[in-house]
Amino acid sequence: MSIIQATIRETKTKGQVNDLRSTGNVPGIVYGGEEPNEKISITTKELKNLINKENFLSNVISISLDGKEQKVLTRNIAFDTVTDEPIHFDLMRIVKGGKIILEIPVKFINNELSPGLKRGGVLNIVRRKVELRCPAENIPTELVVDLDGLDIGTSIKISSINLPENVTPTIQGRDFVIATVAAPTVVKEPEKTAEGTEEGAAEGAEAAATEGGDNTPTDGEKADGEKSKEDDKSSADKK
Repeated sequence: MSIIQATIRETKTKGQVNDLRSTGNVPGIVYGGEEPNEKISITTKELKNLINKENFLSNVISISLDGKEQKVLTRNIAFDTVTDEPIHFDLMRIVKGGKIILEIPVKFINNELSPGLKRGGVLNIVRRKVELRCPAENIPTELVVDLDGLDIGTSIKISSINLPENVTPTIQGRDFVIATVAAPTVVKEPEKTAEGTEEGAAEGAEAAATEGGDNTPTDGEKADGEKSKEDDKSSADKK
């Protein structure tokens, strides 16, 4: 674990704090335990390196302050709304014998050894982090879930994860789910059969005939036409 160099700051006004930032430093505070709060600063570069580390809010770090090493947790970092640069931070001292509540990330390993995933199953992650109550001297950096041998339909619950000694979930009274190996969700469209295609073509032709109109005369129309011709011929003979 690397040690971050911190400096006691004597800033009392907003102008002094802004001057501190302009020199490449970020103001912060260390609190917790029986010792009084301490106003400190660290370089912007050091703080950015800390932020860029995976799961930095749950990682225990060491700071050196006036030659004294302290173990702390990052509890909050404020950022400028325009530049997105860090402008303030809070660190909490790790007090031996105390307990702290943290969200610890879940890490999944051996995906390639899961029969369910090999057959096209999907890892459905319900919780990417789990809130735990941890002793200050025994804080896990991550919870590991081994997918080796897990088939489709398997539910991974908190009881299946080996937690460090005296580390307990804040959710009590139920064995909650962390993730499941679910069946594939791809839906295939039904294939069209030859019979279905012919029926569709016939229905289309019938619809076209209805819309366009049928010009073929019916038997009744033929009879009316022939009768009309006979009447015209009879009139001509009389004349």
